[in-house]
Amino acid sequence: MTLSLATNPQEWDAFLIGQRFRPFLQNWTMGEVYREIGQEPVRLEAREDGRITGICFGHVVRAKRGRHLTIPYGPICEGRIAKGELDIDSQLATRNSQFFPWIDSLKEIAKAHRCSFIRLSPFWTLSDPLNSELCSLSTPSPLHLLAEHLLYLPLTTQDQWSVEVPPPPAGGGGTLQKQTKKTEDDIFSHFRATHRNLIRRAQKEGVDVVTSDDPDRDLPLFLTLHEETQKRHNFTPYSDAFFRAQVKHFASQGCLSLYLARHENEVLAASIHVHFGGETSYHHGASTQKSKVPASHLLQWTAIRDALARGDHVYNFWGIAPILVEDARCKMQDAKHPFSGVTLFKTGFGGSFLELTHCRDIPLSIAYHGTRVFECIRKWRRGF
Repeated sequence: MTLSLATNPQEWDAFLIGQRFRPFLQNWTMGEVYREIGQEPVRLEAREDGRITGICFGHVVRAKRGRHLTIPYGPICEGRIAKGELDIDSQLATRNSQFFPWIDSLKEIAKAHRCSFIRLSPFWTLSDPLNSELCSLSTPSPLHLLAEHLLYLPLTTQDQWSVEVPPPPAGGGGTLQKQTKKTEDDIFSHFRATHRNLIRRAQKEGVDVVTSDDPDRDLPLFLTLHEETQKRHNFTPYSDAFFRAQVKHFASQGCLSLYLARHENEVLAASIHVHFGGETSYHHGASTQKSKVPASHLLQWTAIRDALARGDHVYNFWGIAPILVEDARCKMQDAKHPFSGVTLFKTGFGGSFLELTHCRDIPLSIAYHGTRVFECIRKWRRGF
């Protein structure tokens, strides 16, 4: 295995699309988004016999609390381990022995950019064998970088994200098994009864959900609602520059939808969805509480129907509060969690849960300890 900086966007994305988990945050375009807002992208690839066997995208964050290299949902390695595969022991030995060079290369890159630590939030399930290797080389981050408790809606008869499903074959260009897509009626019937009623009510009251034909033009409508939503829920928002860069780069490739839900000529809800590799991700949402009309419920149903029409296999609702499943019923571990409201909203659409490994830090200098103290205080104040 050889590691080097990547130069071919088409090969990079083709490899990513060939994996079971293909988070769009690791695709080539995200690097250009961060470059536009002043955060230099780093793209590392592994090759064997000339073909890509792993990718890792990161970006250098010049934060006041400490400059660091952030790895969002990476690295992505070929051949995810699934229950029932043959010769698992030999595969584990190979993958584990190959993981250490990744870390060594990332350390060299981070030090060259004068980073005090590396922060990784891999898209790995808790059962992934690489977790033990990562834990031996890192320390738990005080904060989460990205969603670690996910809610997703399988859009095909077989759940392609399930660990029981065999992964694509090695060799690059492998694809997930073709499955029959679910029908709208089947998906709608598994919504919470109150959600089905609220969707019908929104339709009856004349809510009009449209996909913007010019996301760059209509982005200010989203930003206005997003500012209101941020003040209401008191979360740390992405910058307007990030939203503009993301919309610019993904919309130009036909990989982004900006939804607007209007009632009586007023925008009540808006959202940004990214669709890549057969997965639709509900990445950003915003709404107003000035109206009691349930526009957000109809907006989500519209986006789900569009994902079905595209032939996607997963609709990813992204982050929710930690969930306990007991007797086929789910409940939040902490009813006072800051995400309790959004969790109640998202789980009303049904779906499955996926828990990812917690964010990890690799300290590179003594300055990291100051960052850790600051973030521990921030976590205490924030409540999670």
